[in-house]
Amino acid sequence: MQVFLIVAPVFALIVIGYAGAASRLFSENAHKGIAEYAFSIAIPALLFRTIAVADTGNIEPFRLWASYFGAVIATWVLATLVTRSFLKRPAPDGAAIAISSVYGNVVMLGIPLALATFGPEAAAPMALILSIHTPFLWLSGTAHMSFADRDADTSLGTVAKSLIVDLARNPIILAIFAGSLWRLTGLGLHPAVDKVVTLLAQSGVPCALVALGASLTNFQIKGQAPTLTSILILKLVAMPAFAWLLAVQVFQLPPVAAGVAVIFAAMPTGANAYIFAMRYQRVVNSASGAVALGTVLAAFTAAILVLVLLR
Repeated sequence: MQVFLIVAPVFALIVIGYAGAASRLFSENAHKGIAEYAFSIAIPALLFRTIAVADTGNIEPFRLWASYFGAVIATWVLATLVTRSFLKRPAPDGAAIAISSVYGNVVMLGIPLALATFGPEAAAPMALILSIHTPFLWLSGTAHMSFADRDADTSLGTVAKSLIVDLARNPIILAIFAGSLWRLTGLGLHPAVDKVVTLLAQSGVPCALVALGASLTNFQIKGQAPTLTSILILKLVAMPAFAWLLAVQVFQLPPVAAGVAVIFAAMPTGANAYIFAMRYQRVVNSASGAVALGTVLAAFTAAILVLVLLR
């Protein structure tokens, strides 16, 4: 029953968002607005407040990073091998398949699910992972594609410069940075300010989940069955298994930190992986299918995962 109370509300809000967009109860501009509000204001407010005032405990960042990004690397290598040995696809496809197998929807789905499972204690490990999540994955994908497709026009240096500019304007990264700096001051938050930030933060999770559901109307379950199946297995099974092995057995992280690493690793393929596939025109249909079908399947895999983590 505890697992049901954690997982069901999360995915119920996704269904509400999908139904609202599919039935045109709200317009495309409306659900884009909800997504922009969630990503640019509400979720950053949530992260800022929890980092600035919450009890974050003692977390060793390098052990946490090694657990999560070790799972990323292991899954990435496995996806590359599957692309060549099992799927018999060209090497450049391997970069798009690999990033679709590791780039999960950690912001719109991972954050709500981690908070629902562990509460405010999840804030610190979430922030540590998010702080290098996008740059690590995007640069890794670009480097992989550049190596696999030697005729690629865009240099890694150009991509790195563009990424730095994007990160400097990313509300999630800025909120993590601002919350960390404010925490160092030891001033806390004035009650009036805290009330405003709290109200914004409270709207973050429902808005993000409704926006995620609405965005699924833009994705279709399509693509070659072997490729789509491989991505789903790698993302929903292999990566969280690697993360659990590293976080619990190898690095022996505290329960909450380990749980956040595993939950983030288990999140279905996110829209950024689809954007990467579109950019290079590689396995676009399978990336779209992984976002749509992966989110549906995550309702079941997430329930199993939470049950295991709370035992």
